[in-house]
Amino acid sequence: MTIFYCRIPSAIGELLLTGDGTSLTRIYMQKQKYGSGVAPDWQRDASLFKEAKRQLDAYFAGELTQFDLPLAPAGTEFQQTVWHMLLDIPYGGTLSYGELARRLGSPKLTRAVGAANGRNPLSIVVPCHRVIGADGSLTGYGGGVERKRWLLAHEASNGEYGQFELF
Repeated sequence: MTIFYCRIPSAIGELLLTGDGTSLTRIYMQKQKYGSGVAPDWQRDASLFKEAKRQLDAYFAGELTQFDLPLAPAGTEFQQTVWHMLLDIPYGGTLSYGELARRLGSPKLTRAVGAANGRNPLSIVVPCHRVIGADGSLTGYGGGVERKRWLLAHEASNGEYGQFELF
């Protein structure tokens, strides 16, 4: 299978988008935990990502609150279940890891939910940044807690939060 990619600027730094020619498969931020660089056999083709770029630009401008893109993230059945549940967290809202585990049927799954959330390959579009600690703390985020804070503040202010600066 050919992997296509492009890089786009955003308010939180450059994003690396990958796809299979039909669906978006990954969105990686600079210095993201579990991120990836471009492999030698990937093919650059920005034309395949025009709609993803348009929607991400609209999101960062505060004009889009829900994405409508074909997605094909690779992961285990459990990860896929957790990622699907993330799509139900409304724009500007948050949910705790424990609550997600309870919705899966067992509060004992909190750590597993956290691990699956951390491996989400489609940051922003599949809103893992909306998952927080039971006490409201911003625990963990593959793109960094500062980005998580920025994304949540951006959604809370409906697009008036300014540019993110990497420290």
